[in-house]
Amino acid sequence: MRVAFLCKRKYMGKDVILDRYARLYEIPFQLARLGHQVRGYCLSYQGHDEGSWEHEAAPGSLHWQSASLGKWHVPGALGYPSRMLRELRAFQPDIVIGASDIPQVVLGGWLARKLGRPYVADLYDNFEGFGQGRIPGFVSALRHAVRHAQLVLTTSDLLAQLVTLEYHAKGKVIAMPSSVDLDVFCAGDQATARDSLGLPKDVSLVGTAGGLYKDKGIEVLYAAWKLLAARRTDVHLVLAGPTDPSLALPQGDRVHYLGALPHTRVADVFRALDVGIMSVLDTPFGKYCFPQKAYEMLGCKLPLAVADVGAMAALFAAYPSMRFKGGDAQSLATVVAHQLDHRELPAIDVLQWSQQIAAIEPELRKLIA
Repeated sequence: MRVAFLCKRKYMGKDVILDRYARLYEIPFQLARLGHQVRGYCLSYQGHDEGSWEHEAAPGSLHWQSASLGKWHVPGALGYPSRMLRELRAFQPDIVIGASDIPQVVLGGWLARKLGRPYVADLYDNFEGFGQGRIPGFVSALRHAVRHAQLVLTTSDLLAQLVTLEYHAKGKVIAMPSSVDLDVFCAGDQATARDSLGLPKDVSLVGTAGGLYKDKGIEVLYAAWKLLAARRTDVHLVLAGPTDPSLALPQGDRVHYLGALPHTRVADVFRALDVGIMSVLDTPFGKYCFPQKAYEMLGCKLPLAVADVGAMAALFAAYPSMRFKGGDAQSLATVVAHQLDHRELPAIDVLQWSQQIAAIEPELRKLIA
């Protein structure tokens, strides 16, 4: 198959092409490794350099092209659809996949219709919960594009239900959670990980790594830390990732902020911890998202405390002692204390990206049969 894959360039703070990062990279990469000709088309909203890259993905091929909106966003955005239509007419894909946010999903649907090709919409979150969802007309355009896609991929069963019941999707809807690189996120020696990060060895460490933002539930973690710190003098808090300017980090000699780390170093953080914390809020974003951080922590064999919200509630349904009430600092502190004492590990399998895409690939083939 010849596959065109459309997405934004910056994803979860990473460069999709240069960092070869997560879902937006792995879908086209793994399809190429299955023998297909894949072209990824990235659009930068932040002014990345334009260019093209060829990545080894035998027996298939993976070619990336990146465009930028430049300094003047509106003219660049208005000209991009026609530019992409020319590109795709030259490439002649068998399938078009749109991913990453509302503009890319809508554009992918429009291009597929213009070319008369099957369309696949990939939703790694409930995009209505993004800031773009507040722009007039964006949500209705998203729903229209997803409704008319021949196949829709979502990161959770809850999001699949939303697409089926509220979007009235006409095509097949499949939940495909985001996976992680289990060669990176795997169990390792805790003492070695702590040494590499400059963390103390003789105390219990709890914490998280990722976007430390209010809308992602980090404020609840900060409040829970105050409660936990007062009860357990042997416990320290570890945080890593970009911070929310409206929210001050916890202070004190028992708080260790490591800054924004490279993706591979995040695995060391999880190996260093005694309990990892997954705090999401019961919002349209939190309810339908599937934080890949949970799989990263699971890959590192880290005991967890997770919010009893949405996809996390479903994934950890068999483990009530690991779940805390979303938005409730007291509940979070109680679950973390329990995990410090009992160190329970859930028996949850994490599939490799190669396994995930190999399971989806036959569905793509059906679209062009």
